Amino acid sequence: MQFEVWAPQADRVTLHQEASSTRALERDPDRAGWWRTEAEARDGTRYGFALDDGPVLPDARSRRQPDGPDGLSAVVDHGRFPWRAEWAGRPLPGAVLYELHVGTFTPEGTLDAAAKRLGHLVELGITHVELMPLCPFPGRHGWGYEGVSLWAVHEPYGGPEALKRFVDRAHGLGLGVVLDVVHNHLGPSGNYLPAFGPYFTDTHHTPWGSAVNLDAPGSDEVRAFLVGSALAWLRDYRLDGLRLDAVHALVDTRACHFLEELSTAVDSLAAELGRPLFLIAESDLNDPRVITARARGGLGLHAQWNDDFHHALHTALTGESQGYYADFARAPFAALARTLTGGFFHDGGYSSFRDRCHGRPLDRARVAAYRLLGYSQTHDQIGNRAQGDRLSAGLSPGLLACAATLTLTAPFTPMLFMGEEWAAGTPWQFFTDHTDPELADAVRRGRRREFAAHGWAEEDVPDPQDPATRDRSCLDWSEPEREPHARVQDWYRRLIALRHEQPDLTDPDLTDTKVAYDEENGWLALRRGDVRVAVNLSSSPAAIPLGSRHARVLAAWEPVRAPGADGLLRLPGESCVVLLQD
Repeated sequence: MQFEVWAPQADRVTLHQEASSTRALERDPDRAGWWRTEAEARDGTRYGFALDDGPVLPDARSRRQPDGPDGLSAVVDHGRFPWRAEWAGRPLPGAVLYELHVGTFTPEGTLDAAAKRLGHLVELGITHVELMPLCPFPGRHGWGYEGVSLWAVHEPYGGPEALKRFVDRAHGLGLGVVLDVVHNHLGPSGNYLPAFGPYFTDTHHTPWGSAVNLDAPGSDEVRAFLVGSALAWLRDYRLDGLRLDAVHALVDTRACHFLEELSTAVDSLAAELGRPLFLIAESDLNDPRVITARARGGLGLHAQWNDDFHHALHTALTGESQGYYADFARAPFAALARTLTGGFFHDGGYSSFRDRCHGRPLDRARVAAYRLLGYSQTHDQIGNRAQGDRLSAGLSPGLLACAATLTLTAPFTPMLFMGEEWAAGTPWQFFTDHTDPELADAVRRGRRREFAAHGWAEEDVPDPQDPATRDRSCLDWSEPEREPHARVQDWYRRLIALRHEQPDLTDPDLTDTKVAYDEENGWLALRRGDVRVAVNLSSSPAAIPLGSRHARVLAAWEPVRAPGADGLLRLPGESCVVLLQD
């Protein structure tokens, strides 16, 4: 087979295979900076490259790291896997996503163990599983956002074959699979890319140090590296979409932005494969160009996370006002109404958190609502809290039901975080397994220092390196059989079923969403076509003027009657209802 590597600054490159076999690579006359050679190899053959007189390094484009980020790479023959499921794809419109961390979804923390639980998601009504990052990282357990080897699968999760088994099983059950990928930084531990070439640049800086090189000299190959990795996930593992981590940290001054190049390549692959593929951005820019079609001057991504909806909902539910919640906490119901009808809350106005104006309005008439993902909880919003506490740690089941109702009846594509559907009592904390003692200690001290600035005692912030921190974060699969978890889960199932049954709930027209609210009395009513939704976040009963006397109850958290002759809906405290206008 052919081995090749991009190492533009090297004078010599040597292929090292297992059993001490070595072979010199030759410069590729057709591609500047590339080296290549032919050598016998099969699936599983270990190898690495030595540059000049340096040590043997794993392949920058390694498909497998069986011994971890620091070990030799291994050949992967993707043609060997016996795919069984016939799969035509599942598009984003009408979807209900479920964010899942493989390492804590089950106590085993593997892809095969997670695959055995996929039937639960089918019964719930989920359409797509969104896997948190799978690229290799140091140790066994971690969030995955410090991965390296962007073409490989973390070996403790099961490696490449396990991911294929997971996807095949999911597709056989009718579930699409989305993968969270990180292009904005790598490592730091186990990141050997700088030895091969200018993968990073000091032209720009990010929270993680030097930026990935998207616009400095040598950036053509770096961009091709990232695009190639993205296409490999979609093609070789038959994934249905990718979630792109923190795209606002992808600094690119070139005329054709990297994200535009990536979206073009993904759309071309979708046409070639004959099935829908999509890209979902995590972006805090509130820039409509991210999800605007390339033909209209946008970057052409298919959707993005909408933190504004989360922040407004979170402040309305909890009353929290620290940090970025401050902008929403002044009038949380007004903020909710603004996001439900306009998509963004920050659409060009002043943000006190940033001390500047932020964002730009969406063109509601031209941007389909499903291009924004709405959620009440995510790995970030839970795990980045000092103790990783979920909403269920501080809210009543009734308020959790209200959060679910707004998330699953909003015009956006809904996404749940694993365990949310049964009000999981387990936290989801920040945990690491760094093998470098100095890095491990720096992460531990840094996290405790971060929260000490907000009044947290050091002993109250879990040690990321303590295995118990990860263990506490694993889901308890016995909970859904007990109350109040079972009741909350039944409510989620009913709401998701209604979303699939009622076309008005997947109507992509933002302009057709109407909202009324009472900030003082704590209620909000939502109209989506013939569907009426009302939530009462107050502990006191509310009389909500729906202005409709001919509606029937589709689902109610507490017993409630349809509006009477006066058009008033009398809703108990901490309760919610979905009605259909007759």
